[in-house]
Amino acid sequence: MALRNLTIRQLQAFMAVIETGNFTRAAARCGVSQPSLSQAIKDLEAELGVPLFSRTTRRVEPTAAGHEFSADAARILADLERSMESVRDLALLRRGRVRVALPPLLAASVLPAVIERFQRERPGLTVDVADIGSDQIVAHVRSGEADLGIGTFPQTDGIQTAHIMRDHLVALHPAGVPLAAEQPTDWTALAAYPLITLRKESGIRRLVERGFEEAGLPFRPAFEVHQILTAIAMVEAGLGLAVLPRYALLSANARTVGHCALIRPEISRDVVQITAEGRILSPAAQAFGELVREVLRRTASPGARAAPG
Repeated sequence: MALRNLTIRQLQAFMAVIETGNFTRAAARCGVSQPSLSQAIKDLEAELGVPLFSRTTRRVEPTAAGHEFSADAARILADLERSMESVRDLALLRRGRVRVALPPLLAASVLPAVIERFQRERPGLTVDVADIGSDQIVAHVRSGEADLGIGTFPQTDGIQTAHIMRDHLVALHPAGVPLAAEQPTDWTALAAYPLITLRKESGIRRLVERGFEEAGLPFRPAFEVHQILTAIAMVEAGLGLAVLPRYALLSANARTVGHCALIRPEISRDVVQITAEGRILSPAAQAFGELVREVLRRTASPGARAAPG
């Protein structure tokens, strides 16, 4: 017969009597009255169908069934306590794992500082990183391989988005290039310099093409590369300038690269956090997402740039 009415309170009362050998002391340990504890034991015996204690006026002794049941009851309570402690650790951010997916540039420029601070403040937590393309990020989040994704994404079924910041395109140029002395400048000023761009499949490339088109400029890249970090390295080498998201400044060397905001037109895009629709984030994933948002929003300020290397 299924034990539908067995309760944790009954098990605790039973083990208190086993360990104290006395109903009065057991009731005190459990914080209940003696009649209440006695009733819990009677209900447990009724549920199991056997007496668990031999009662005399002076002593309470476990029966053979009581002896045998005590080992299982102790294990059940210990397992439950471990499970509850484990869940409390998750809730209090003492333990847990965060799986995050984001584009390579964000992973390289923002994530190291975020993870260092996160693990310094929460040493029991670990972070798994997938630095992959935007399409793969969405797939990872939808399938549950990643708890959350960070980046720029089209509206997608089954994916919930939370806005982080509005990111603007800026011009990164070699140090010493007099490009508006770091002040906002028109796109027309870019025509005098070799242009380093991403390949055609890049969403950033399409935004740059739009900027040139709206400014009435011909789009003639001198160099086309796949990775933003490669474009930054080429700017640092003095090979030209690149139009990139503002947060790319975090990966640039301030001693060799300057930057300026671009206006007429001003091109921007939304950076968001994505999660699977209907899926509740763990406390660790929530805390990590909040820290990423904090760091990224700081980079959105006009004065943001990389620290000197």
